[in-house]
Amino acid sequence: MGGMTKHELLVQLQDANVQLNESARVLFAHDEFSTSPAVSQIEIVELCVGDLGYREGASIGQIHDRAAACGLLLCPLELAPHLRLQYVDQPEGYIGFPPSQHQAPHGSLTVASRELTSDHDAPKGFYLRRIEGVLWLRGYRSGPNHVWGVADRFVFCRPQTAA
Repeated sequence: MGGMTKHELLVQLQDANVQLNESARVLFAHDEFSTSPAVSQIEIVELCVGDLGYREGASIGQIHDRAAACGLLLCPLELAPHLRLQYVDQPEGYIGFPPSQHQAPHGSLTVASRELTSDHDAPKGFYLRRIEGVLWLRGYRSGPNHVWGVADRFVFCRPQTAA
């Protein structure tokens, strides 16, 4: 990831026909969302809430805390658009599944990152989704008491090891 301005990253997403929802646009426009001029490689791990030991779901704070206790880190917000550009073979998450409301959509992958603001009405982060063959980078809104489902999938970063 890295090596591009926000504008360049948006152009890359557009060129790749990645769709953004309004919450994703709001995140990109936020002053606290920055990109790194240096290219870096980050190792990620994907897991579901149940993998963290929560059998009945958990709040985002609980999820982040348990991941940290397992040695995982929150991802830079910038990772999500870069991951969207690279993860082009994401399985379909829409066809054959009912629409979801107030929960992570089937097949979505949430990139765990710190919130840009404590404003409860502001988007909290990004998730990746494929809807009827179209790749999406979507922002989400979620309160601190929202309970994420046991099957909801997250991406965390592994700590960098010294070479």
